[in-house]
Amino acid sequence: MRILLVEDEEKIALFIKRGLQEAGYQVETCGDGNQALDDARNTDYDVVVLDIALPGRDGLSVCRALRQHRRTMPILMLSALDSVPDRIAGLDAGANDYLTKPFAFEEFLARIRALLRKIDATEATSLECADLRVNLLSHKVERAGRPIELSNKEFALLEYLMRSQGRIVTRNMISEHVWNLDFHTMTNVIEVYINYLRRKIDDEFPLKLIRTIRGRGYQISGEP
Repeated sequence: MRILLVEDEEKIALFIKRGLQEAGYQVETCGDGNQALDDARNTDYDVVVLDIALPGRDGLSVCRALRQHRRTMPILMLSALDSVPDRIAGLDAGANDYLTKPFAFEEFLARIRALLRKIDATEATSLECADLRVNLLSHKVERAGRPIELSNKEFALLEYLMRSQGRIVTRNMISEHVWNLDFHTMTNVIEVYINYLRRKIDDEFPLKLIRTIRGRGYQISGEP
């Protein structure tokens, strides 16, 4: 699951990002309202966490603009403003939920999970490739009915490959979507994690799902 975190206070943003990553989410951060609007209009995020007090454009304006552009991803609004009129203003701007600062991080995660559950009826919560099954909510992975234990980063890489099933993804694409880093800063990290996945997912099965496309990147496919 990919989350855009829009928060201009660096310490708060770092704290939230670290906690979300430890919970297994892919997180991209932004501290400016105008940049947040561009990012959320052009990228398919599963959830946007949006602070109200932002430079450039405030969170209410960003939220309204996203809804006007028919962007329907769930939005969790954060604010130190906790009066009833403030909460109403956030929800009326198009937010799905409103959480006041300071907050307990466990409650924050619970609200993220609740927003993701609300989209279950319209979006798949699992991905399949041949006999490989990935549950996006529980993070359970199994192949041919056999459970496979993955680390958070291994799961994030597998999810990205599964969402791109049948297509070739380059190392640059993987580094941007899974690690949020430029490929040139990553040495051989991608190859290491691809090998981790292969050992857990492919080694004991005759059909190998994860393929290296020489000179181009990687692909996951259930085709022989």
